[in-house]
Amino acid sequence: MDIETILPLSETESSRTSMTLNAVVMPPNSTRHLDTYRNDWQQFVAGSSRNGVAQNPVHELRNIGWEEFERIGFPIHRRGNELWKYTDLRRIDRLEFRFGAPSASVNLDELNQRVPLIDAWHNVVFVDGVLDERLSDTSSHAPVGSALMSVANFNHLGELADCTDNAFVALNTAFLGDGLLLEIADDSEVDTPIHLVFATTNTEHGLRAVYPRVAIAVGKRASATVIESHVSMSDTTHLSAPVAEITLDEEATLKHFRLQIDGENSFHFATTRVFQETSSDYHSTSFSVGSDIGRNDIFTHLIGEYAGSTLHGVYLTTNRQHQDNEISTTHTAPHCTSDQYYKGILSGRSRAVFSGKITVERGAQKTDANQKDLNLLLSHGAEIDTKPSLEIYADDVKCAHGATAGHVDEDTLFYLQSRGVDYDTAQAMLIRGFAAEILSEFEDDELHAFLESQLDALMPELQEASDTIGTA
Repeated sequence: MDIETILPLSETESSRTSMTLNAVVMPPNSTRHLDTYRNDWQQFVAGSSRNGVAQNPVHELRNIGWEEFERIGFPIHRRGNELWKYTDLRRIDRLEFRFGAPSASVNLDELNQRVPLIDAWHNVVFVDGVLDERLSDTSSHAPVGSALMSVANFNHLGELADCTDNAFVALNTAFLGDGLLLEIADDSEVDTPIHLVFATTNTEHGLRAVYPRVAIAVGKRASATVIESHVSMSDTTHLSAPVAEITLDEEATLKHFRLQIDGENSFHFATTRVFQETSSDYHSTSFSVGSDIGRNDIFTHLIGEYAGSTLHGVYLTTNRQHQDNEISTTHTAPHCTSDQYYKGILSGRSRAVFSGKITVERGAQKTDANQKDLNLLLSHGAEIDTKPSLEIYADDVKCAHGATAGHVDEDTLFYLQSRGVDYDTAQAMLIRGFAAEILSEFEDDELHAFLESQLDALMPELQEASDTIGTA
């Protein structure tokens, strides 16, 4: 079974639901600064040397993206809109974000302080959505078995990440530039991690908007590791809406590590779409911290037998930050496995959302699917809205789901204090222990050490905002 047999969708209700991720009819356009977005888009299209003739597929995609965004606007009306029920985007709509070329150069040493640029990795750096060849390893030095090229060469561009009823995918598609296509050749085992870094900088004019686009195609019996890092180097307000489209051919394996390390003035809305053929294995682990409002929207579609999808992540919020996780998997073929497992650590008056869904279609017998979301609340003001769900249309399956939210056990904290560990140290030990299970999945030693240092750096802020763990 291949992607062409899945797209367009079958007419079953379950297929329509799983592929559109509960898309609903949106209210009339509600974007306050629509004229600004339109003017920027028209200038981008008119001035883009990549635009080509009107029949150019990329040009057509841009038009489709803009028409869709103009139709639906930002999803600020949460009534009747299940996908955004717990995330208020009215602040996004009030701000006037501008699209434009990078306005600042990035110092490599400064970037390396924000995100690890390990010499043993193949590092490809984008600044404000545009490839920075000065900071990147050239394509001629790409690891054996891999190739880097313009995303326009991706055969399924715009098919996996459908912009219908998705404002951020629509904007990303409307401003589609060169982007990046990473191809892993059949039967290749790429040992070198490929690190895709997306840095956002200050802008002198207005509020910056960036729309990075990535495609990854892993060939038959091939394997690779991709690290995708989004880092804010800006102290000004900005919007980032990255989109990744990923295909795994038969018996392909991809380990995908995603880092969202943003500043407190950033708005980050990421969309990832993954299609998996027979016996392929996709393992995603994410680390999310820092955004004013952040969203990780990932969907995996298991269209071949014996495919496996693992979606894990840890998210940390404090002050009034908001992190939204929209995690979905659809089983179309039999004998497939999937596992969704996320952990959240919340303090202050922050808020997080976990909306997980596993759909098992009628022909997907012998499915084995699990879903779990665990949350550690460090303050009375922190709030988690968690909604795991299963939608099953087959009768020979093994599926389970669950979610919990609670505070650190005071008896455990008291035990540590009774053994001579001071309160702050004991509290930090328990927080680190809660996160350690997910952090351990970042197998590279230097990457794991970097993420532990990120947690340690955030620890004073988490502890300062906590008010429920024992008494100091």
